[in-house]
Parts: sequence; structure tokens; C-alpha cells
Amino acid sequence: MESDMATKAVLFVALLGMVSAEPVAEPVSEAVADKDHPHAPHIPNYHNHHSVYVARPYQHVYCDATVAPTCVDNSTLSYCLEDEEYPEYELKAWIHADPIFAKKYADVPDQSADDLVEGITKDQEAGFDYSFYTGASTGDSPYDLSHWTGPEGYLCPSDVVYGMPKRARNVEGKWRVIINNVHYFTQTVRMETCQFPAAACRALPPCYNSSCTQKSVHHRLLSWDPCNPYKGIFIDSYKLPSACSCYIPESH
Repeated sequence: MESDMATKAVLFVALLGMVSAEPVAEPVSEAVADKDHPHAPHIPNYHNHHSVYVARPYQHVYCDATVAPTCVDNSTLSYCLEDEEYPEYELKAWIHADPIFAKKYADVPDQSADDLVEGITKDQEAGFDYSFYTGASTGDSPYDLSHWTGPEGYLCPSDVVYGMPKRARNVEGKWRVIINNVHYFTQTVRMETCQFPAAACRALPPCYNSSCTQKSVHHRLLSWDPCNPYKGIFIDSYKLPSACSCYIPESH
């Protein structure tokens, strides 16, 4: 009798342990969102009912949005046109979870000098690269004829890119992910950067004391915060290079 009671006690403890133990997660075909969070997206179907995009559970770890991402390593730029760590999967989930995404989204992807720079064609602007300009003087004097003259082009040589940034630092100094090339959604920005900032302008004699000045504009782009993913997709502001202008001071 005592042995039977002991056997039953052992079985009871074993069964109790099995009930209270952590269940072993079985492999599943789709990721599961953090359903405890009120804004976690869960997308049951997408177009052909075979591709499913659901947000991965967010790991609650410290994240500093002011720290530059790896895509700008060895660079002073405030944006990345390429990003090997771009969270495309998560962005697809949030796009499909946002009922007013279409109202937020707007882009003119086919931008070029043909419609943004008066009097200059796309092919002309594309030819204004570093090799096209004389840049600094090639003679004995920094202001000899090779600096004053030269081929057609801007007074201040610049690099023009019609780009689709993947990440950028916003006007508050925080890095955001920008919606670009996710499904068919893009956000195109014309960025013009001085090739020789603070250099004298081409075709002007030194008595003008001219200098090439970088100009910027604020762009509003659909963004995502990797440090606060449950904020969803929102519009943020970024200061990006827009033009390189020739500046002549008042007392020249």
C-alpha cells in the first residue's frame, strides 16, 4: 500500500511539473506580433493570401535615436541612400496596418532637371560632374584664366542626386528610417551638394570675394522610428542639401 501511494505521489508531481512547465514553441510559418501592445500590427493576408507580413516582437532594450547608424560609417552625411540593415520586413507590416497610409503618401518618382531646373535638360545636368568642371585653378595663380572661364555649367560646381534615402537625421538630431522601395512605395528627393564649399565662384574675378555656399531645405517624409516602433508610420522633417549658390558679400 505504501509503495502504491509513493508511486501515485511521484506521478502527481510529474504531471504537475508538466502542466506548469514552459511550453515548447513549435515552428510556425509566420511571425507573431506582440499582441499585448495595443498598436502591434497583425496582417492576416496580403494580396495573394500567401505572403503574410506581421511585425516581429519588439525587444525592449535601450535605444538611442541620436546615435548614427552603420550606414553612415566613415561619412559626415546626414542621410543614407543605401542601408544593409534596412528593416523592410517590419515596414511592410506597418504599411498594411495603417488604414490611412495612402492619404499620407505622395511622391513624384520621375524627377529630373527636365521639370525641376529651368532651361537645363536632364542630360546636361547629368554631365556636370567633377571631371566636367575645372574646379580650382590649374595654373600658377589661383585666379588665372583656367578658374575664371571653363565650360558651361553652374557658377558653383555641385553634385546632383535624385535619391531615395533609406535613413536620415531629422531636424531634432534623431535618426529615422524612411519609407523607400518598400513594395512600390518610394520618396524621391533632389539633393544638390557643393563640390567645393567655400571656394570662389567660377567665372568671377577675385575682387568680388565670392564663395560657394551650401543651401538646404526641409523635406517632410514618411518615416519610422526603430527606437519606438509602435509609434507606427508618421511624417517627419529633414534638412537636406538643395543647392550650391554663389554668394558675393556686400563689401567686395
